[in-house]
Amino acid sequence: MDERDFLAERFEGHRTHLKAVAYRMLGSLAEADDAVQEAWLRLSRSGADDIENLGGWLTTVVGRVCLDMLRSRTSRREDPLEERLPDPIIGPATGVDPEYEALMADSVGLALLVVLQSLSPAERLAFVLHDTFGIPFEDIAPIVGRSPAAARQLASRARRRVRGTAPDPERDPARQREVVDAFKAAAREGDFEALVAVLDPDVVLRADHGTAGWTEFRGAAAVAGQALMFRQAAGESYPALVNGTAGIVSIADGRPRSVLSFTIVDGRVAEIDILADPARLATLDLTVLN
Repeated sequence: MDERDFLAERFEGHRTHLKAVAYRMLGSLAEADDAVQEAWLRLSRSGADDIENLGGWLTTVVGRVCLDMLRSRTSRREDPLEERLPDPIIGPATGVDPEYEALMADSVGLALLVVLQSLSPAERLAFVLHDTFGIPFEDIAPIVGRSPAAARQLASRARRRVRGTAPDPERDPARQREVVDAFKAAAREGDFEALVAVLDPDVVLRADHGTAGWTEFRGAAAVAGQALMFRQAAGESYPALVNGTAGIVSIADGRPRSVLSFTIVDGRVAEIDILADPARLATLDLTVLN
């Protein structure tokens, strides 16, 4: 094995971790892959002879690349980031998929990713690197061009935003699935009252339709009404894990129609995030549903 092959092998040992970092930063699987590839290019050019902690070095590089990408989004003044649902990561509802579990270690649900999109790029980086991956503020500071104390403040502001906006979800997978199945049964049977009963009074439904736009509904009655309308065109539905929590994938004519992610709080559905963008749905790996 020559030196480059050896370096590539060492890099591959960190790839899944690096993609997990980039995905939490960017909310896009394709862009996360791009950030990881850029880290490899930088490593292959510089070599690892002078790097004491390769994992830490690579994580820092990916963080810097992601920060640049987030800032580039802002400078181009694209559509508001909160009006684009992050890419969902689909896993089997039962059984174990090692690659999925590795990527979703310390999983972050779609609802939390939506909140992260409202943070500034520097706040998001400080929060993700420190609170999720335990990177010291001394290492984060040079990436954001601040002092360690200022980097700590960035993470603190982000943490307050997250805690004030994102609900504390149910962690038990069996309990999650029980509530989602109750929602699914009520929708299938057209039982409006049963739907309202399984929904939190302040439930929020967000749907990303791609070029067709973004819709949002609040309140149990409004969301229950949308669920009854949605079921007519949903096709066959299959249980799945969506970003580590109980979800539903709907398929019609062999093609995915939607991916639903549920946030369960105190035994009720508090948030529903729906990806219904045909272009993005076509890129998802749904083989795990087999």
